[in-house]
Amino acid sequence: MQLCIAQWLDSELTNALTNVYIKPKEKLEEHPLVVFLEAGKSSVLQGSVNVLLDFRQLLEENLGGLQLSDLIVDWVQEGFQDFFRALHDQFLLLSGKNKSTIQDENSTGGMQVEKVIPGLVLVLAQLSVFIERTAISRITEEIAAYFSGGGGSGTHENGPAFVPGEICRTFHSAGEMLLQHYINMRTQRISILLRKRFTTPNWFKHKEPREVHMFVDLFLQELEAVESEAKQILPHGVLRKHRRSESNGSSASSLSNSLRDDKMSRSNTHRARSQLLEKHLAKLFKQKVEIFTKTEYNQESVVTTVVKLCLKSLQEFVRLQTFNRSGFQQIQLDVQFLRAALKEIVEDEAAVDFLLDEVIVGASERCLDPIPLEPPILDKLIQVKLAKEKEQTPDFSVIRGGSSWWLECLSHQELSGVFLME
Repeated sequence: MQLCIAQWLDSELTNALTNVYIKPKEKLEEHPLVVFLEAGKSSVLQGSVNVLLDFRQLLEENLGGLQLSDLIVDWVQEGFQDFFRALHDQFLLLSGKNKSTIQDENSTGGMQVEKVIPGLVLVLAQLSVFIERTAISRITEEIAAYFSGGGGSGTHENGPAFVPGEICRTFHSAGEMLLQHYINMRTQRISILLRKRFTTPNWFKHKEPREVHMFVDLFLQELEAVESEAKQILPHGVLRKHRRSESNGSSASSLSNSLRDDKMSRSNTHRARSQLLEKHLAKLFKQKVEIFTKTEYNQESVVTTVVKLCLKSLQEFVRLQTFNRSGFQQIQLDVQFLRAALKEIVEDEAAVDFLLDEVIVGASERCLDPIPLEPPILDKLIQVKLAKEKEQTPDFSVIRGGSSWWLECLSHQELSGVFLME
């Protein structure tokens, strides 16, 4: 009996989330993620209440007397305990984290778990939070209300039939894991983009930069997809912009400008490189920036974490290349454009500034002639890019306003072809 209860509830939730898989190419605006989140909440909570009502009616009809009533109470509680255990496994399966546990077709409703949409993982993470913080306490109250005086012991040979604390701990852990899994999925996708960007051209023979590279657009589009999904599912966090203060190492935040001014005043390239390294060492002793903090269940924290991880990957890819002066200047231009764009979407500007500075330092260390672009040229190229973006706004509206489904459909080989036009 308790197995039937668990299977029924499991079927209700699976049906509520199925459309996320069977319609992956439809526009996000047509099927907002919040619709699936609310469907999942309703299936868990309202479905559970409905089951309790049905069994309460059986008790009121006094079928079989008091002894059968005791059995029904135990069946119900054991059924809910089994349901939430199975639901935990189902969440892992749907997110692609536990493909070996439940492999039969009936458990997934015929869905292809190999192709997991990141937005669904974010829905499952937030649904886990809902179960931990809201659903379990409500279901516990309903069980106590519907079956008070029913005579059920609520225990069996293996211990209590229904343990709310255990379920809350399970879904607390699941929520954190799924949130991190979502961040990893988004970060890994962007890392592929960055890897293709930095392994395709010959940086040692790079031509003089004439514009911000197109990878910056693709990078920002992917981040906007993360921001769009987070806004639908997650609440706003406490507004706290972490900016770098002048007394806390302002030389680090203006590293690019100070390096440019110093280098342009000297004709000796090796001396310029020496000063660059000296400033970098000074920054390490003066500046203490906490880069990676615990990700919270809010929009700003999730987006900021993804940005930080991607910039860390960018830093590592840069350090694997050897640049000529033009290649270094191209990195300088791209980073300068990213600096302003990223500050609009992150809550920790100090950490983002620090990581972008690290990218510039890494590129300069891997460059034989690290002479930066002159300020007027740098500003002119950025203004040209901004003007071009304004002209192309209608063309980018579908991509930047949604979840970039077109990028979701690209294979790694197709993505690599984007960067062959050097």
